[in-house]
Amino acid sequence: MSDEFRDIEQKVIHDEDLNSLEELGQIEFAKKLKDNRIKAQKAMKTFARDLGNEAKETREASKILVKFLMDGKISPEEEKELKTQVYDLFKMAGIGIPFFLIPGSSLLLPFLIKVASRYGVNLLPTSFDHRNDEEE
Repeated sequence: MSDEFRDIEQKVIHDEDLNSLEELGQIEFAKKLKDNRIKAQKAMKTFARDLGNEAKETREASKILVKFLMDGKISPEEEKELKTQVYDLFKMAGIGIPFFLIPGSSLLLPFLIKVASRYGVNLLPTSFDHRNDEEE
């Protein structure tokens, strides 16, 4: 685990940390974070860890892609890893772009992910998919 993620794990959400949200008019959101401090902190840690994992996988996939462009061939394992990462990048773009562009999509997104999973469609990149984790 990198030092920056270790630092995040050691930090706790304090009221002072949420003052800037209140100053921006996000009073209700800041109150929810204060009331659910432990859950919010755990969610932020998990998100940061998963985002780091996804970045690492993307770097590895880019190395495989460069190898393919230089040599013209890669192993079947590398091909599978590259395909998986490309699918993950498309998933992130498909979820991320509407999330920022469409008003209200932040409310719709969790519902959409839940409904899609009922039909066997996984909209989350592999680093964010914790359905098979035995820790929880």
